[in-house]
Amino acid sequence: MTIFEKIIAREIPSSIVFENDAYIAFKDINPKAPVHVLVVPKKVSSRLDEITQLEMGELFFTASLVARERLNLSDYRLAINVGEGAGQIVFHTHVHILGGWVARSADAHHDDMGEA
Repeated sequence: MTIFEKIIAREIPSSIVFENDAYIAFKDINPKAPVHVLVVPKKVSSRLDEITQLEMGELFFTASLVARERLNLSDYRLAINVGEGAGQIVFHTHVHILGGWVARSADAHHDDMGEA
């Protein structure tokens, strides 16, 4: 049983910001941004590439909904690590919502992201 399954089952505490029949969203215990929340499907799968196209769409829709309506973020990043080599630590599909940074100029952001 993963730590996420234990959170879903209320076996360990978490700071839940959203929950419905299919998903739960809670604050990351090791945040990488001023706002860092995980959106986790209650249906267990190990990695993003194990879920259906419909489930993937619902997961991203839910993450966007949580970011905008529960976290009041107008700007945010959605991130998914797929597999150990990509940095996945908990093997239960989930999306990271990262946000809360102070807005900067577009040029500064592109330089940081290696984009032109």
